[in-house]
Amino acid sequence: MPDIDLLITGGDVITMNPSREVLLGGAVAIAGDTIVAVGSTSGLRSQYPGAPELDATDCVVTPGMISAHQHFTGDPLVRSVIPDTITSGPAVFDWSVPLHAVHTGDDDEISALLTSTESLLKGVTTLVEAGTVAHPDRVGAGMHTAGVRGTVGCWGWDVPGVPFGGTADEVLDRQRVMLDAFPPGGRVSAMVTLVGHSLASDELLVGASDLARARDVHMTMHMSPSPSDTEAYLERTGRPPVVHLDDLGVLGAHLLLAHCVYIDDDEFEALLRTETAVGYCPWSYFRVGSGVSGHGRHAEFFTRGGRIGLGCDAINAGDQVSVLRAAALAAGIAKDVSVDPSWFGAHEALEMATIRGADAIGMAARIGSLEVGKQADVVIHDATEPQWVPRGDVVLQLIWAAEGETVRDVLVGGVQVVGDGRCLTVDMDELRVQANAMAHDLLGRAGLEVPHRWPEIASS
Repeated sequence: MPDIDLLITGGDVITMNPSREVLLGGAVAIAGDTIVAVGSTSGLRSQYPGAPELDATDCVVTPGMISAHQHFTGDPLVRSVIPDTITSGPAVFDWSVPLHAVHTGDDDEISALLTSTESLLKGVTTLVEAGTVAHPDRVGAGMHTAGVRGTVGCWGWDVPGVPFGGTADEVLDRQRVMLDAFPPGGRVSAMVTLVGHSLASDELLVGASDLARARDVHMTMHMSPSPSDTEAYLERTGRPPVVHLDDLGVLGAHLLLAHCVYIDDDEFEALLRTETAVGYCPWSYFRVGSGVSGHGRHAEFFTRGGRIGLGCDAINAGDQVSVLRAAALAAGIAKDVSVDPSWFGAHEALEMATIRGADAIGMAARIGSLEVGKQADVVIHDATEPQWVPRGDVVLQLIWAAEGETVRDVLVGGVQVVGDGRCLTVDMDELRVQANAMAHDLLGRAGLEVPHRWPEIASS
């Protein structure tokens, strides 16, 4: 019998295995970075006598949540500064572009560290970084320091007149550098990452897709959170965006498209047919008023077998990084839009946040469920907190009541990174002081001010 490093005991284990079993009073055995057994506490104690234990009595144990689309740079240091009364265009060009233009490597690393630590504290163990402009290596460093799992990328676009652009060859060279620096299989690896939208030539789109396939990695980019991408593609190509990507041969199981709110029937079917994945960020669309309630078909995409995960997008387009909170909203939107609560709920939303999300980002063989052979990404929720009292259906309570607010302990690859509700990898007090100082300096360099709508009067 192999030695194990840790036995998590006594919790109600939501396995997310193919049978979706919930083991009451269950246990998870971990050796190194891998789960080696899942079963009853008494059975695994007998199997591994004397093993170190992490007591999860009166707790709920889940796989780590997965964020399929998360911005790490630009916004985190100016959290809740971009007004919530402007459209996405001014939010990007009047705020995000000036911020990215003056971001230093230190800014990018601290932004990534902030996002990663907050994610871990909410039970999110894997993040797909949506792309950074200038210092992706420093983003990766911040992720490594926090101990989160995820992917990182360097944005690229090749259309004229847009800041931070380049030729298709230059952008593809940046992607190759990233793939070499963060190879597959590591805790932090690279994805081929374009900004997407209408900011890529056909040459770049095809080249990036070919590169991802040749390197056996995944590719991600943004598409159609608003009608503007459809309008641009129809004007340029005569076809809607996803249909055009399909005609180019860009769609496929290697591709993760963020958003896809405004897609027509032909685009919807093309995504399903090609097994192209979607990263769904419901709070972002609510924050900026995208119209997802009237136009999104993400729950239908899920029920049709589409590959889909949840994301939290940018800090100033959602203001939180809780995937469980996003899961609750995804379930609520599905019920409300259809005026039918019966077809989609907490259980489907939790699949999006875990095993189906893992599939969407190409990692279902490694993460997304508590099963033998998978990485030991484990979250323990304290079920003595008020959100869990009295106890009901464990999945309903996790999604609708707890929403990531009761996370006690988190392990990533068998390493404990959160204990008793505190981050173990980063001094959060020091990080808070540092981030506050850097935020003030960043806004000054960008020539921006916090636009308080109500007067703030100093008092003593």
